[in-house]
Amino acid sequence: MSHILLVTSSPRGAESLSTRFATEIAEGLKARSGGTLTVRDLAADPLPHITSAYVNGRITAPDARTPEQVEAVRIAQELVDELKAADVVVLGSGMINFGPSSQLKAWFDHIIWPAVTFGYGDTGPKGLLTGKKVYLVAAAGGVFSEGAWAPFDFQSNYLLHLLGFIGLTDVELVRVEGTVFGPDAAKAAIANTEMAVQTLLAKAA
Repeated sequence: MSHILLVTSSPRGAESLSTRFATEIAEGLKARSGGTLTVRDLAADPLPHITSAYVNGRITAPDARTPEQVEAVRIAQELVDELKAADVVVLGSGMINFGPSSQLKAWFDHIIWPAVTFGYGDTGPKGLLTGKKVYLVAAAGGVFSEGAWAPFDFQSNYLLHLLGFIGLTDVELVRVEGTVFGPDAAKAAIANTEMAVQTLLAKAA
């Protein structure tokens, strides 16, 4: 039995394709494994941006932290514990101005924690969260997987880098793209992603 963590981040609510397909993957995996599912909706329940209370609180002895530092570290610890408890992580990200939303960026800012989720060894940085499977659903209105706009994909490349930095290197990327080129293009793009998700779930069964 596996535990699945679903993290969604799009501000588009029910219209979000990244949330739709990430949820479909997470619920499909849960049904097949008989496991458990934790959902963190960063748009509905946004995290605070990190402040000096978080930056300094992480390196301050617990009994010497100010109340603000205690709360900032508590939030980060809760997120890290949630991530550590998961065997499978499903992330939904919708492109905002060529990159991930600020909501998802805030989540990464909290969980990328020296000596907790990554460390430094003789050969440089080393991720400490290993042995997990990650499914990353990246949605964009344009086409960024190839062609003229590929160099401007600061969403999926950035997220893959951050995941790898903390040890999450077994990542399957699912794209939803090309939905702004008219109704027919959007319908085809959604159908292609639906097929990719069903293939992914069949393989995971």
